[in-house]
Amino acid sequence: MKRHLARCATVVAAILGLGVLAPTGVAAADDEPLPVPYSFLPNAAFGGLPGANAPGTNDWSCRPTARHPRPVVLVHGLIGNRSTNWQTYGPLLKNNGYCVFALTYGVEYDVTPANLFGGVEDMRRSAGELKTFVDRVLRATGARRVDLVGHSEGTVMPQWYLKFLGGATKVRNYVGLASAYKGTSIASIGDGFAPFLPDGMLPTLCKSCLQFSPNSGFMRKLHQGGLLQEGVRYTSIVTKYDELVLPYTNGTMKGVKNIVLQDVCPQDFSEHFQIASSRNAARLVLNALDPAHSRPVSCALVLPFVGELIPGLL
Repeated sequence: MKRHLARCATVVAAILGLGVLAPTGVAAADDEPLPVPYSFLPNAAFGGLPGANAPGTNDWSCRPTARHPRPVVLVHGLIGNRSTNWQTYGPLLKNNGYCVFALTYGVEYDVTPANLFGGVEDMRRSAGELKTFVDRVLRATGARRVDLVGHSEGTVMPQWYLKFLGGATKVRNYVGLASAYKGTSIASIGDGFAPFLPDGMLPTLCKSCLQFSPNSGFMRKLHQGGLLQEGVRYTSIVTKYDELVLPYTNGTMKGVKNIVLQDVCPQDFSEHFQIASSRNAARLVLNALDPAHSRPVSCALVLPFVGELIPGLL
């Protein structure tokens, strides 16, 4: 029983994304590139102030360019938020000429202005929040479509938006990091309790956690008749060392451009969290967003969780 409780705690506290109190760093001047950290946990933990935006994100005056006509919307993982998850990708994409936006979604208990722990609400409700946010981005920028980059839960919840809420007509590229298209066996621990829970969900704290089970009603409906939507170009970047998406191949699907990070860079030991800050994965994301200007990956050694503490020395 203790083992089961411990695994449940893992599901509630760590599954498919991590968010720690993380403020954002000081932005560079407009004509200077923003610093891009390639270390996930240290920068998520010490990056800035509660409720902040990740560097480079949510500039509502930004207008897309001819080279990058679609804004990029960043979708965090479970218990993450718009700042903690995107300390790498906010400045990285901004420096590369993109208009970059990020939301915090799925907050059960509103602790405004912090909103520290996102993604814990019913993913169907969170998909509605994503729809509202994307519509706002399109209105502000004048763009017709966006590209989505998601990590962990941010590769699952938006599929509901694409399939059931009209998102497929507003999204061109969908790039996933530590994707979990088919869920994870970790969440299957709740399958036996599903008949006794409202709609198969935990009543509070983490309503979305059991939805990650491959056998959940949410996941079955999502895949019924096919998951992928016409007009959306999917790229999924997964890691063999993923400790939360089990098996890691649950992040791959037929019809998706599947990339196993270690097949490209064997010296990249990124796990579920660090993949969101891996320098190697970042190049793959940039290539997926702009395939006409793709560049080869110059593989760097990346350590689990901490990545590159001293860039250039690893």
